[in-house]
Amino acid sequence: MVTVSDEVVLAITIRELNEALVNLHEYADFFLHPDNKTLSSYSLMVRKTVAEKLQTAQGLLGEYRLMFLEGLRPIDLQRQYFEEYYEELQHVHADWTHGKLYDEVSKYVAPPEIIPPHSTGGAVDLTLCTMDGRELDMGVKINATPEESQDAVFMDATNISDIARANRKVLKDAMIQAGFVNYPYEFWHWSYGDRYWAYVTHHDTAPYGAV
Repeated sequence: MVTVSDEVVLAITIRELNEALVNLHEYADFFLHPDNKTLSSYSLMVRKTVAEKLQTAQGLLGEYRLMFLEGLRPIDLQRQYFEEYYEELQHVHADWTHGKLYDEVSKYVAPPEIIPPHSTGGAVDLTLCTMDGRELDMGVKINATPEESQDAVFMDATNISDIARANRKVLKDAMIQAGFVNYPYEFWHWSYGDRYWAYVTHHDTAPYGAV
């Protein structure tokens, strides 16, 4: 699987549209994941087109609802996440070289220097819930690491239940139909307009750069 830091992704040119950010909580009526503790945080900000496409996806879900965790993430916070996960893997795999650690960390947390998807306002982390806000079984908790889940966080993981697999398909079908692409290392990560989206959809340029 191609990662967000792969050379073929980074080779894509960004042609910034300067599209406005909107507060998703004010823009549409989505459930907020309990791990997001504030309604005023930058984490609820996304590009306007992303918000519109999330509304489209919501309309395709029938009896289910989107449960939103995170959108915009500042570069400094991305760097913090990257360094923390690097240290975690370094502690577990003391024999790994820096290059190996960097590559493995990059599968799960985008390096801050590459203009990470979340820092463009084009990426979102979300899952599904019932109409009354009960989170659906996706096989593993959102934001679990590959290590603790035995790679069950991968979208097409086989070590999850049939129910979880079916729930992931519901989410996948709606998000793809709305115009998003999934990052296959994380079932919850979807994006539009960043370089990874451009790579998957065979666009020569990406409309969203760092906010």
